[in-house]
Amino acid sequence: MFYRSNISKFVMTARVTDILNSLNTLAPFNLAEPWDNVGLLVGNPDQEATAILAGLDPTNSLLDEAIALGANTVITHHPVIFKPLPAINTSAPEGRLLEKALTNRIAIIGFHTNFDSAQAGVSAILAERLGLDSHSPLIPALQDNLTGAGLGRIGSYRNPLSKDEFLQRLLDVLGLDSVLVAGTLPKKITTVAVCGGSGSEFAVQARALGAEVYLSAEIKHNTAVWAIECDFCIIDGSHYSTEKPAIAFLVKKLEEASRREQWNIRILETTTERHPFVKLDKNNP
Repeated sequence: MFYRSNISKFVMTARVTDILNSLNTLAPFNLAEPWDNVGLLVGNPDQEATAILAGLDPTNSLLDEAIALGANTVITHHPVIFKPLPAINTSAPEGRLLEKALTNRIAIIGFHTNFDSAQAGVSAILAERLGLDSHSPLIPALQDNLTGAGLGRIGSYRNPLSKDEFLQRLLDVLGLDSVLVAGTLPKKITTVAVCGGSGSEFAVQARALGAEVYLSAEIKHNTAVWAIECDFCIIDGSHYSTEKPAIAFLVKKLEEASRREQWNIRILETTTERHPFVKLDKNNP
């Protein structure tokens, strides 16, 4: 702790463990799926956090951005260590990333399926951005004490949107100029289900709960065929674009925590991260 006279208040230094505690309040780590790997994955929990950089993917370019910004704490939605590592080969991208993090004493935190399932999580943020009202989980969390938590969301518009209105809103939210659609987009849309990231397996539940449209990513071929056969509409908005809005929200919540706790820390959203896919066509080879 130190005293800054021109503000007339105490300003606290933040440790990595303080950041973890704040994240646990936003999206409890025990919400993570059993197969997942979340929390502090690289680094020292007692280390002072100089600045936080948040992004979707733990990449070498994100670590380079953190180093350039002087950020020694990185939070990514997708975990840097997902499966047990049989070896760390520093000539390979994942090995270089870990070597870079350890050499520069950068802590890396995974904030994955716990953030997916949180009441104010990835899918809830997507539903809010689309303007859906009174949305609730597609797959409620098993924990009885976490009302409103679960995977995916389903909600409705008080005033139904036309097909064109919905499509324009969708493209604006996703930051895309086109999406893949299986089935026919209804002329009027009232009820929509969403699941940020990979959610092909929840399409049947979305339809059963009354959704007219289901937005997710990495939709399997057989699921797309099923949608056409059932006269249902599924939209693949891409993994990156359906999850990206959550990172800005995460930064906002950490900024709120920083003000509340009076941390002396910068909290930043990556500006270098890009959609991993680009479109090629005959006019743009």
